[in-house]
Amino acid sequence: MNFADRVIASLAPRWAARRAHARLVLNRLSKINADESDRLRRTRRQRLSANNINQSVAQRAREEARWLEETNDIAAGALDILCANIVGTGIAPEPQIMNADGTPAAELNSQLMQLWDDFIYTPEVTREFDMYTCQQMAARTWLRDGEAFGQHLVGNVPALDHGTIAPYSIEMLEPDFVPYDLNDASRRITQGIELNAWGRAVAYHVLKTHPGDNGAFSPGTASETKRVSADRMMHVKRSVRLHSVRGLSVFASTLTRFGDLKEIDESERVAARVAAAMAAYIKKGTPDTYEPPSPDVEGNIPYRQIEMVPGLIFDDLMPGEEVGTIASNRPNNNLIPFRDSQLRSAAAGLGVSWSALSKNYNGTYSAQRQELVEQYVSYRRLSSQFIYKFCQPVWEGFVTSLLASGGITITARIDRLTLYDCAHTPPPMPWIDPYKEAQANELLEKRGYKSRSRIIRERGEIPDRVNKEIQRDSQELSRLGIELERDGKQKTNDAPTNGEDENADAEPQTEST
Repeated sequence: MNFADRVIASLAPRWAARRAHARLVLNRLSKINADESDRLRRTRRQRLSANNINQSVAQRAREEARWLEETNDIAAGALDILCANIVGTGIAPEPQIMNADGTPAAELNSQLMQLWDDFIYTPEVTREFDMYTCQQMAARTWLRDGEAFGQHLVGNVPALDHGTIAPYSIEMLEPDFVPYDLNDASRRITQGIELNAWGRAVAYHVLKTHPGDNGAFSPGTASETKRVSADRMMHVKRSVRLHSVRGLSVFASTLTRFGDLKEIDESERVAARVAAAMAAYIKKGTPDTYEPPSPDVEGNIPYRQIEMVPGLIFDDLMPGEEVGTIASNRPNNNLIPFRDSQLRSAAAGLGVSWSALSKNYNGTYSAQRQELVEQYVSYRRLSSQFIYKFCQPVWEGFVTSLLASGGITITARIDRLTLYDCAHTPPPMPWIDPYKEAQANELLEKRGYKSRSRIIRERGEIPDRVNKEIQRDSQELSRLGIELERDGKQKTNDAPTNGEDENADAEPQTEST
């Protein structure tokens, strides 16, 4: 205590005690406001840069996430859900090249789509995957490992046959090919990526073989790297902080939870199996009533084993013995609520809907609709990132190869600033009630709030192709003399049964199309 406190304590002890208590409370509040640790509240801080964190955490998280995908059905299902909503069956391009007068260059756009249909069957160097499978594999690697790489190969490349009209291929690369431990300040190389003074990637140092092969398939090249300029590389990464050179796995914040859930599930399954195998025991009674079994003629102590069968009667119990069963509390009735709460937390960390992760779709239409709408925004955000970092660069490489090889001809009418313009169609938001959704789109189109092309794109289709399909169907139906129902009215060519026109005196009816 200071001098004033000692004087007050000698004159008014209660007042001094209240002053001391108030000072203690204020000190505690000041510590909490300053975010300081104490006995009741532990705080943790992170002052390291994003690259320093990734150096120690990202690679370990990537390896654990791969192990989880291979051994944990929930983790594998989470990746399936993310890929299904980000890429779906494939993000299709739609060229948007314009003429100089502002009209669509329909002929050139159609030519590009025909060449794209040829390219999508063998777009990558191994020819193992089609274009849309490449998208799914790249998205899965990006989410699980935190990043994915791809190299553009245009024109004549030694020992490479593109196999398509467009002289262009993609080399898909896992993040292991760009080594984390390659750091050289003199060359501005951070974790295998060469940066300029502003922190922009100018080149990637890529291993010639996967480090996990340990040189078994390509002896002597396990640690050799090649420098690939940034304009020839695609790098899709999941960044959670500014200035991070490498990406972080989507499982990074949920690894511990998934590991615990896996062990809990395994323990509960073992416990349920033990409980299903019912067992009984024979209680011998107190020592004074227990009589040991008598040996047989050979001096061996007989061993009793009672086989459990329906309707079993114990008729050979010794004096003082009784039969008891081992009680089981499995299956655990509290497991499902606990597991659901853990899956909710895991779903929040992964960015997937809890209903999809747990496969529990119980709920009202309004609840399902609300969850779907909220989650759809998250999926579209991820789709946009993937489109900008993978789909659009692939399209630009495809168009560049055709321009360089003369696969397409650019006339003076074409606006060259729009040569690489392209609309990519991500997976559509699923419909819970198709009839209500269709009615809403119809009303929006009639009121002019949404275009027909936008509605078609939101359904995951390409407007130009849909229009051509409708035109072909209409021509074929007209040729066959088939008329479909429009706006709830059915046209018919059946003649009146009485030989007269039943609507002869009626006003002519017009039918909207």
